[in-house]
Amino acid sequence: MTYQETVQWMFAQLPMYQQQGASAYKTDLTNTILLADHLGNPERKIKCIHVAGTNGKGSTSHMLASILQEAGYKTGLYTSPHLKDFRERIKIGGSEISEDFIVDFIAKHQSFFEANQLSFFEMTVGLAFDYFDKENVDITIIETGLGGRLDSTNIILPLISVITNIGIDHVQFLGNTLELIAGEKAGIIKPEIPVVIGEYTSETKAVFEAKANETKSKIYFASDLISDNYPSDLIGDYQIHNKKTVLQAIRILQNQNQFSISEDNIKNGFLNVVKNTGLQGRWQQLRSNPKVICDTAHNKQGLEVVLNQIQKDDFKQLHLVLGVVNDKDLGEILPLLPKNAKYYFCRPNIPRGLDASLLQETALKFGLIGNTYNSVSEAYVAALKSATENDFIYIGGSTFVVAEIL
Repeated sequence: MTYQETVQWMFAQLPMYQQQGASAYKTDLTNTILLADHLGNPERKIKCIHVAGTNGKGSTSHMLASILQEAGYKTGLYTSPHLKDFRERIKIGGSEISEDFIVDFIAKHQSFFEANQLSFFEMTVGLAFDYFDKENVDITIIETGLGGRLDSTNIILPLISVITNIGIDHVQFLGNTLELIAGEKAGIIKPEIPVVIGEYTSETKAVFEAKANETKSKIYFASDLISDNYPSDLIGDYQIHNKKTVLQAIRILQNQNQFSISEDNIKNGFLNVVKNTGLQGRWQQLRSNPKVICDTAHNKQGLEVVLNQIQKDDFKQLHLVLGVVNDKDLGEILPLLPKNAKYYFCRPNIPRGLDASLLQETALKFGLIGNTYNSVSEAYVAALKSATENDFIYIGGSTFVVAEIL
């Protein structure tokens, strides 16, 4: 198969949460462990940092990778989902995994995948670990996909566990309270492995402390311990918390004496995240006059920060190109949105995309008025035609909306 045929087979044949939702969620690590054994347990041969959280884990992972790259280390980076190309999920030194490696990996193990009915995510995790092992990386940053305790990445023994924050999201899988969700994320905390917590509430702090006591893991609450004096090319307001989390993790690495990381490495790492790692979709400006910003924030916690940042800007009229997936709790996010904005409702082009007319109908109940469009790009074009040079256009609501624009 060609690369495109291989990726199409992966998407078509195997369940994938990104496309299908609940039907792709697995409730144990049996298949992942089976695959790891089949591959010769590559996860045991790599040094890594494990990153979980409701929001910010992607930015945090990319910042960590950027700093380690600046320090001269061959750095692997595993993240999800991708925006444009599947290969974005697996990188070394900012360069995406080769098409040939993916094609060869699938061809070699396809019969095993089919015989054991592995999910898209399980297969992709196996691919990443095998690639990092074969490429002899110095260190890898591994981002969880969903949750932590039962996430397919959770077979690693990291140098550090990182949990960025806890918010209400994916309640059908992780629980409907902060404590329950924190318990799932805390599942990445390993015996005697230090853990960094980015942000916490009184409810989640108690969960993290209990888990750390159980595993005898030293726990660091970055928001209490770290002052951030480093500028970054990631300019969203929410990056303030992510930078503190990253700094705390880097300080631990420095104290472990396994890696030599200078203050210049840290400074340059923060300044060159996009250049070093290729991160996109985080408060990314697409044009000026009118100013156009896209952002992958998609839950209450993330959108609150983004909307506060929008209001700090100077503009005449706000335009929102908005699309969501069909399992999104609209009653939680729509009340956050400003009533004086013009809305351009659209459906992200995936099976889970919510029909634009249904989004429009529900939004109207919250005083949000706008038209529907057949695609994300059509909605964006309409916003550009309507906006003046002094206006502000925001594109978001879903990672998949941003992906279509980029």
